[in-house]
Amino acid sequence: MNRTKIKQLLSAQTTLGRVCIKGWVRTRRDAKSFSFMEVNDGSSLENIQVLADAGIKGYEQVKKLTTGSSISVSGEMTPSPGREQAWEIHATDIEVLSQAPESYPLQKKRHTDEFLRTISHLRPRTNKYSAAFRMRSEISFAIHQFFHDRGFIYVHTPIITGSDCEGAGQLFQVTALDMANPPITNGQVDYSHDFFGKPANLTVSGQLEAELLALALGDVYTFSPTFRAENSNTSRHMAEFWMVEPEMAFCDLAGNMDNAEALIKSVTARIMEICPSDLGLFAKYVDKTLLTTLENIASAEFIRIPYKAVIPILSDNQRRFEYEIHFGADLQTEHERFLAETHFKQPLIIYDYPKSIKPFYMRVNDDEQTVAAMDVIVPRIGEIIGGSQREERLDILERRMDETGIRQSDYWWYLDSRRYGSVVHSGYGLGFERLLMLLTGISNIRDVIPFPRTPGNLTF
Repeated sequence: MNRTKIKQLLSAQTTLGRVCIKGWVRTRRDAKSFSFMEVNDGSSLENIQVLADAGIKGYEQVKKLTTGSSISVSGEMTPSPGREQAWEIHATDIEVLSQAPESYPLQKKRHTDEFLRTISHLRPRTNKYSAAFRMRSEISFAIHQFFHDRGFIYVHTPIITGSDCEGAGQLFQVTALDMANPPITNGQVDYSHDFFGKPANLTVSGQLEAELLALALGDVYTFSPTFRAENSNTSRHMAEFWMVEPEMAFCDLAGNMDNAEALIKSVTARIMEICPSDLGLFAKYVDKTLLTTLENIASAEFIRIPYKAVIPILSDNQRRFEYEIHFGADLQTEHERFLAETHFKQPLIIYDYPKSIKPFYMRVNDDEQTVAAMDVIVPRIGEIIGGSQREERLDILERRMDETGIRQSDYWWYLDSRRYGSVVHSGYGLGFERLLMLLTGISNIRDVIPFPRTPGNLTF
């Protein structure tokens, strides 16, 4: 008999008759002539109850089952007389696939997130993390569905790159050289002997390459891992993370903001619809305001306000903040969260930032002081999306590269995209893990990815 997932069984409306499931024992308790087991196969937050009476083959082995053991159960799916579940399986055959020892670390009790991070290979078996990673899958699909429904083309941009999109220099270097004996020329490592013949890095963003594709294919997006060698141990940063990066040809800043807002609202509404059980767990045990927050995000029109207009708001509340705020200062998380949670009490989009704090590729506005940049700000997270209309004018792009210290010769291919048939275009980057934090209420970014990569942590 083929295995049936517990999620399918629990969603059935009528008795299904004979079934076969495979999963892990969460709990077991014995009565005089039978045993009750709660079994979970990872497909659902809910367990299914298995009743094994003393007459089945191998009952003595069943009575020795421990938490974490894996089993295969065949039996009859019937309505349960108990109040805690609608269905249960009356087992006719139970095969013990693996008996877990008593030292299994995930016993039936609450474990701290700090402890569970030390056993990341086992934490997906807990309710919280299985729910988080199921939602990660559904949210990924919802993002792809959003762009597919709007005619975007999914493209793949390089993981290994010779460019630094942000110009920040926080890059992981990739090399095939013998580090114990690298080739040296004029006192410097000679990368002409390396695999690519030049320095190579892990990408911090696929944006620049996505722009090239957008200027040939129209609306495109990439959804891939990115890397930043930032020695930060905060709850918001990791060395390896995923980014969603759409690029839209013939689209200005207003259209860019429209698409970003629509994405956040669409995915939020979709997850509230299809993940009620997993969301319910987070709303009960992680953030009791979660559902209210998500309902607000899904339904409210995002406020749009220029950077220069938020500075007086923040300046009037300077005593609340650790970081001083003034025109020309980059907004910190504390400023962003104050605007979304206290002042406006809803998501907002801040646009037209000073060009002095933004990268070279953002379109310079007519005032020559600001660029057509935008950030989407949401409660609990702060900035969740950053984007801009890109500078499509070749002469101004070259000037901005010189101003910011970017060597034009290293980006000849990028300049070609403006030299040959340039058009107005725009795009943004959505931090996927930050979106997961928003939709689950989880406050530490290490807890929304199965195997977090942070300074000093490379266990797997």
